Amino acid sequence: MSGLRIYTQNYPYRTIALATSEDVLIFRYSSAGAEVNTASHLKTAPRCLVEFAPLSSVDLKGYRVIGDGYGTLGLVTLDDEVFLCVVTGSSKAASIRPGETVLRINCVDFFCLNHSKYEDRHDYESESSIAGQDLDHDFNFESKETNPDFPFLALKKLLSDGSFYYSCEFNLTDRLQDRSDETGIFDIKSLDQDMLWNSYMIHPLLLFRNQLSSVEKQHLDSSQILTCVIRGFCGTLTVPASAQLLPGARKTRLPSSLTIISRQSSRRAGTRFNSRGIDDDGHVANFVETETILWIPPDIVFSYVQVRGSVPIFWEQASGFLPGQQKIEITRSVEATKHAFDKHFRSLELDYGAIHVVNLLSELKPGEISLTARFRDHLKNSPLNKHSSDHTLLQVTEFDFHAEARGPLGYGASAQIRQEIFHSLQGFAYFQSGETGPVALYDKHHASRSSPVILQQEGVFRTNCLDCLDRTNLVQTIISSMALEIFFSQQGGGISPDLQLRHSTLWADNGDALSKMYAGTGALKSSFTRHGKMSIAGALADARKTATRIYVNNFTDKARQNTIDLLLGRLTDQVPVHLHDPVNDLVLEELSQRSEEFSYSRPVTVWTGTFNVNGRHEGPDGDLKAWLFPECDSQAEDPLIYAVGFQEIVTLSPQQIMSTDPTTRKAWEIAVHTCLNKRADSKGTPKYVLLRSGQLVGSALMIYAREDALSDIKNVEGNVKKTGLSGMAGNKGGCAIRFEYSNTRLCFVTAHLAAGFANYDERNRDYETILRGLRFLRNRSIEDHDAVIWLGDFNYRIGLSNQKARELVQQQDFQTLYDNDQLNLQMVAGRAFQFYTEGPISFPPTYKYNIGSNDYDTSEKARIPAWCDRILWRGTNLRQINYGSADLRISDHRPVWAMFTCTINVVDEARKSRIQQSLYNERQNNLRLGDMTTQVQKVGGELMAFERIASELPPASSEQYKWWLNNGIPVKSQLVPPAKNYMLNVHRDSNPFSCDGPANWSPTPSLAESDSKINAENPPLPPRAISKMSFLENRNSSKAKWLTDDQYVFEQRRRDLDSPNLLGGNISDNLNWRPLTPE
Repeated sequence: MSGLRIYTQNYPYRTIALATSEDVLIFRYSSAGAEVNTASHLKTAPRCLVEFAPLSSVDLKGYRVIGDGYGTLGLVTLDDEVFLCVVTGSSKAASIRPGETVLRINCVDFFCLNHSKYEDRHDYESESSIAGQDLDHDFNFESKETNPDFPFLALKKLLSDGSFYYSCEFNLTDRLQDRSDETGIFDIKSLDQDMLWNSYMIHPLLLFRNQLSSVEKQHLDSSQILTCVIRGFCGTLTVPASAQLLPGARKTRLPSSLTIISRQSSRRAGTRFNSRGIDDDGHVANFVETETILWIPPDIVFSYVQVRGSVPIFWEQASGFLPGQQKIEITRSVEATKHAFDKHFRSLELDYGAIHVVNLLSELKPGEISLTARFRDHLKNSPLNKHSSDHTLLQVTEFDFHAEARGPLGYGASAQIRQEIFHSLQGFAYFQSGETGPVALYDKHHASRSSPVILQQEGVFRTNCLDCLDRTNLVQTIISSMALEIFFSQQGGGISPDLQLRHSTLWADNGDALSKMYAGTGALKSSFTRHGKMSIAGALADARKTATRIYVNNFTDKARQNTIDLLLGRLTDQVPVHLHDPVNDLVLEELSQRSEEFSYSRPVTVWTGTFNVNGRHEGPDGDLKAWLFPECDSQAEDPLIYAVGFQEIVTLSPQQIMSTDPTTRKAWEIAVHTCLNKRADSKGTPKYVLLRSGQLVGSALMIYAREDALSDIKNVEGNVKKTGLSGMAGNKGGCAIRFEYSNTRLCFVTAHLAAGFANYDERNRDYETILRGLRFLRNRSIEDHDAVIWLGDFNYRIGLSNQKARELVQQQDFQTLYDNDQLNLQMVAGRAFQFYTEGPISFPPTYKYNIGSNDYDTSEKARIPAWCDRILWRGTNLRQINYGSADLRISDHRPVWAMFTCTINVVDEARKSRIQQSLYNERQNNLRLGDMTTQVQKVGGELMAFERIASELPPASSEQYKWWLNNGIPVKSQLVPPAKNYMLNVHRDSNPFSCDGPANWSPTPSLAESDSKINAENPPLPPRAISKMSFLENRNSSKAKWLTDDQYVFEQRRRDLDSPNLLGGNISDNLNWRPLTPE
C-alpha cells in the first residue's frame, strides 16, 4: 500500500505536493532561472522552489489529488520543462532478513512543474506498455523510444523495466559487511554514489535536505519521500523451516532465505557496444557487485561478494551483423593506459582487499587474444603485484572457457576452475554474523542486525569475459556455490539439494537480468546454470537470443544509451535543475569573484602537422625531425601535445577505400613515436606517449602527449565520418579525436576533402558533412569544444593559370597567390570554415612536387601549384605561434606544421567546494543574526536576494523594497520656495548648470493678470457647433477626441509655439477639449 499522495494546483502557481500522513513536500517551478544567455547561447539551469512542512500547517483545499505513490526519484529537465519523477508502482522483490525488504520499481510517472497538459492526456500509457516486456520478443523498441508529445516517455520506460530497486529500511547500495553496524534509519549521506542510479536527479533534493535543521532532516528521512535506487537484480527464495540447514542451529518456525543482490555501477553505464573498457577515472563498463546472502533463523547471516567488469584497458568494439564485423580495437597505448588501470585496481583493493582476477577470454579469437595480452602485461606491472609477502594482493587465473567447453564435458568443464581458485577462496573467507546455539530472546525485527560479527571477507574475485555476461555468470555461480560449501563445512554440515537448486535458480535469474540490461536479451547458457545440463531447448533459446542481440545492438542500443545518459545527467546539452535559494545565489556570485582562489590558467604548447604521403611505404623509415622539430632552438621547451595527421597512408585502390588496414598506420605511429622520444632522451625530458590514434582508410590522426601531462587528460574519444561516394566510401572524409585537458576541451580533426580544381563546392559540402555528422559519445559535436584545430589535405586550389602561379611562386609573391586561393575566397564568402582562422602563409604552395625533388609537377598533367595542405583553428584560448612547411621530399606534397599556445583552465574542485560551503554557512549565520547587508524578501511569490554593492550604500531596490522610503522618509521632494507666493520659473533655461538667464524662482502671478495676458495674446475663437457625423469625418485631421453622443463643442486655445512647457519642451499644437452645455 502506498504511503504517498500526489496533489497538484494550477492557480495562482503551478504546484505539486507529495504528502504523507504527517508531512508534505511541495514543489513549484520558478521562471527566474529558465532563460537562455543569448551572448553565449547557453541555457541557464531552471529553478524549483521546494518546501517541507508538517501536513497540519498546509492548506490543501485548493489542490486536487492525481494519484498515489511510494517516493520521488528527483527532478529532471526535458525539453526545457522540469519534471518530478514519482514511483507509482512497486512490488516486493527480496527479503534479506526480518526488517530488510527490497522493493522493485514497476512503474514511475513524471509530473510537469511548468503546466498540467500532460496530466490531461493518458494515451501515452498504452504506448509505454512495452516497459515491462521482454526485449526478446519486441522488435519495435526504437520506433517507440521517443515521442515528441511526451518527452519523458523513454525515461519512463527505462525506469519501469523492472531492473531498478530500492529499500526504505536499509542502505541498499552497500554490501551487508559494510553496514553490519548500522542501526535504525540509515543516513542518506552514507549512500555509495557509484551504485546510486538516480544521483543526478535527486542531487538537488539532497542539497535541500542539507539546508534543513536536524529535526527537519529526521522528519524528511522518516517520511521516506526521497527514494534512492540501484540497478541490477534482487531476488529471494525461501527454504522451509522443516529443512534444517545447520545441524547445531536452534529450531524455529521461520523459514531460511537465500538472496542474491547485484548492483551495477552507474559510473560507466551503458549498452553492449556503446560502453566498453575503462575510463580515465578507473571505472569499467558493466561493473557489477554481486552478493550472495543466506539468512538462517534466528540470527545467522552468511554473505559472499564477488565482482565482474569489462577488461580494464581502453578498447572499443564496433557493432555488426556478423561476428567478423565486430572488430575489437585497443585505442590507447600501454603507457597511456597505466594510470587508469592502476586507479581501478587500487580502488578494488581499498574496497575489497586482495584481488583474484579470473580471465575467461578465448585464446583463439584474434580480438580476445590482443585484449588478453595487453591485460596480462598490465597485471604483471601492477603495483599490487610487487608485494613480496605471503599474502599476495593480486593473483591471476586465465581460463579459456570456450576451449574447455569444446571437450566431451561441454559446459560442465567449467567445474575444472574449482582447483585453480580454491586456495584464494579459502584465504578470502566470507562474512558471517551470529552463530549456532541458543539465544536468550528473539526479536524478529532487530535481533539479526545486532548479531555479533564472527568473520569478515578479506578478498574478492574479479571475473571477466568479453561482455561479462554469459561465461562470467556461469563461473560466478560456481564461485558462489564453493563459498557456501566452505561455510557449511565450517558449521559441520553441507549444502542440501533443495538449497543448491534454489541457488542455481537465483543465479540463472540474475544472469538473465544483467544480460537484458547490457545486451538486450537474457543470458546465454542460462539453461546450464539453471539445470546443470544443456538441453536442445536451451540451445535453441540461445540461438534465438543471439539473433535478437544482433538486432538490438544494431538498431536500438543507441537510443537506450541516450536514455541512460539522460538519466545519469551526462548528455552534452543537458541542463540540471537548481533549487531556488537566494542565499546560494549570493554565494555563487561571490564564488565567481573569488575564482582565483581555486582556479588558474596556464599555457600549453601544442604542435600540429599534416602530411599527405601519397601512399609511399618508405616514408616511416625516413627522418621526420625536420617536420616534428622545425625550431632550431634546442633550449626551448618542446610541445606538450603533438597532433599528427596523415593522408593517403595507403594506396587508394577500389579495394582499399571500402575497408581500413591498420598496418601502415601502426608503422607511422612507431616512426613518429621513435622520433619524438629520441629528442626527449637527448634533452632529458619526459617521454611522449601515444594517447590515441584513429584511421579512416588512408587518413590517420595520432595524438601524443608527454608523460607528465597524462594525469590531467581524460575522456579521450575518437570517431570518423566518410564523405566519399556519398558517404559510403572512406577515400575522403574526416577523422577526429577529442579530449579534456583539465577543464579545457580540445578537438583535433584531420580531413581529406574532394579533389579536382573546380570542385570547391563539393569540398565545402564535405566540410559541412564532417562538421555536422561526426559525433562523439553522448552526442558531442566538433563545435562543443573550447579549442578546435583542423589539419589535412583540404584540396583547395589557386585560381590562376599554371604559368602565372609558378611565376608568383618564383617571386615569392605569396600574398597575390593567397588572394586567389579558393579556401581563402570560400572562407571570406562564408561558405566554408565559418569563424575559423588561418595564420599568414609564408611558405610556397605544398602541392604538387616531383617526388624526390624541389620542382613542381613536370608531368603531362602539370598541376597548378596550390596550398592543398592547411591548418585552421578556432578558439579564444588559442594563439598561433608559427605556421610553416618542412622540406621532406618523399611525397608529392610537402608536410605542413603549426605551433600553438593553448590556455588551459585548471579548477581545484575540492577547494572550490570547501570555499562554497564556507561562504554558504557564513551567509546563513548572517541572516540569522539580522545582517542588513543583504535583503532577502518575497518577490512574486519567490524569495529574492538583494545585496549591497558597497558598504556605504543600501541594498538595491525592488517593487516591494524601496530604500528611499525606509525609516518613514517621504517620497515627495522637500524643495521649499524662498518666500511666500513664489513658484518655479517656467522660463528658466532647461540646463540646470547654466549660471546665466532668469532666476529659478519667480513671483506667483494673480489670476486677473494671467487671464488678461492670455486674452491679449490669444483672443478666444467663437464657439462652433458640429454634428457627430462631420466630427467623425474630420476626426483624423483635427485630432479631435470623442466627448458626448449629441452636439460637440470645442474650444481651441492657442499658445505661443516658442513658449516652453513645464517639462522643458515645446508644444507645437495643443488642443484642449471640454464639453459645453448648449445654450
